[in-house]
Amino acid sequence: MRRTRLGKSGQRICVGDRVQVEGIDWAERRGAIAAVADRSSLLQRPAVANCSRVVVVVALEQPRLDPLQLSRFLITAERTGVAVELVLTKADLLEPPQLQTWLERLRGWGYDPLVVSALREQGLDPLRERLAQPGIAVLCGPSGVGKSSLINALVPELQLRVSAVSGRLQRGRHTTRHVELFPLAPGALLADTPGFNRPDLPADPAALGVLFPEIRQRLAQAPCRFRNCLHQGDPGCAVGDGWDRHSHYLSCLEAVLAQAERDGLREEREPTAGGLRQRGRGREPMIDQRLRQPSRRRQRQGPAED
Repeated sequence: MRRTRLGKSGQRICVGDRVQVEGIDWAERRGAIAAVADRSSLLQRPAVANCSRVVVVVALEQPRLDPLQLSRFLITAERTGVAVELVLTKADLLEPPQLQTWLERLRGWGYDPLVVSALREQGLDPLRERLAQPGIAVLCGPSGVGKSSLINALVPELQLRVSAVSGRLQRGRHTTRHVELFPLAPGALLADTPGFNRPDLPADPAALGVLFPEIRQRLAQAPCRFRNCLHQGDPGCAVGDGWDRHSHYLSCLEAVLAQAERDGLREEREPTAGGLRQRGRGREPMIDQRLRQPSRRRQRQGPAED
C-alpha cells in the first residue's frame, strides 16, 4: 500500500504483517503494498503482528532482576492473548540456592521459566524446542539481558552484535535498533527486538487484573462481589492480598488510574469530536468564532468613534 494511501486509511505496517505486494521491481528490490491481511495478534511495543508466542527475556544478574519491571513486561506480553514464555538468562552468575529461590517465586506467579546461559550453552535445547514450533516467537525484555547473545547461541551463523552492560549504572546498552525476523526452523521465525526499560500499561484500569495469572486463578475459584472490583482489598473482593505480586499490582494500578485521571482532565480542556466541549458535567456545542457576538464589556472597551 502506498504511503499516501496508508496515511489516509490510518493503517500501520508492522513486522509480521501478511501483505499483498504489487508493482515489484526485482532489480531495485522494492514494491508497493496493496493490501494488509487481518492480524491474529499484535504486540504493541515493540510492534510485531501475528506473533504466536511472546518470550519475555530477563537477566538474573547484570542487570539484576527487578520484579516490578518484570511484571510490567509480563503484562505487555499477556495483553497479546498468545502464549507467554519466561526466560532467565545469565544463570552462570547466580548461585544454585538463589536460582532455586527465583524459580519457586516465579512459578508462584503462574509461569514456568526456562533458565539459560549463552556463555555455558546451558538450557539452549529446551528453549530451541519451544521456539521451533510454527509461527512467530517474539523476544522482548530490558536492554542488556542478553537477547542478541541468546539468538547467537541458537543461530550461530547470524553473529549479531552484542555489548557489555554499563559498569557504572548496570544498565544495558542498546545493540538491537529495530525489529528483525530470523528463521529458526521450518515455519518458525524468531523476532529480535530493541530493549527498553519501561513497558506501557493498559489504559483501562478494569483490564489490568486479568493480565495477572494469580488474579485469574483466584477469580476462577470465586468471583468478586462487585463486577467493577479493582482488587484493592475492598469488602467482597475474592482476590485478597495474600499473594507475592500484590504490591506490584497495586503499583501498576495506581499508575493506570493516575494516567486515566490525566487523560480525563485533558478531555475536559480540549474540544471533543463533533464540535462539542465539556462544560461542567455536560457537553455543549462549540460556536464558530466568526459567529460569536462581542460581549458588552468588549464593546465598552473598544475605541471611541470620532
